[in-house]
Amino acid sequence: MSSNNTIQQQNEVDVTSTEFWQQKQEWAKNMRLQFSRRPEFPETENIIDDKGMLNQQYFEPPKDAVPQPERKWGDEEKIKLLEGIEKYGIGHFREISETLLPEWSGNDLRMKAIRIMGRQNLQLYKEWKGDKDAVKREYERNKEIGLRFGTWKGGALVYDDDGHVLKAIEESNLINPP
Repeated sequence: MSSNNTIQQQNEVDVTSTEFWQQKQEWAKNMRLQFSRRPEFPETENIIDDKGMLNQQYFEPPKDAVPQPERKWGDEEKIKLLEGIEKYGIGHFREISETLLPEWSGNDLRMKAIRIMGRQNLQLYKEWKGDKDAVKREYERNKEIGLRFGTWKGGALVYDDDGHVLKAIEESNLINPP
């Protein structure tokens, strides 16, 4: 057996062993004891017990907490967001929230617009207004660029470190402005 194989065997850890998981749990408890309780934040006193175990009651919502109604994003909400983009433009998600979708925050709508437009960074669309057909064209344009450069992630075009995506967007906008 070579010395590389011997070193590799010595460095291998049996993650199925009880001993391994006991050591991990002890390490976690020690980290909690060291970092979870902060004298400058009295509210952290009850996060863990004196042995480093999590206090599950600490993480329960307060008894007087009002449960938030369940929201579902559907076709009706998508249509309203598209109407808002046409009327107010990209970047005006607070106005869209206030007038068309009050149960959704401006940030919620920004995240939904990322999916609708197919681009993670909406900065180049700031103030852009378009109807549902224009939004669909932009989505398809962004998807084509993302697939070409391998930067289509989770339904949205993301930028690359080399600037190829930004250059492709700028070239595409010169040929056919949004």
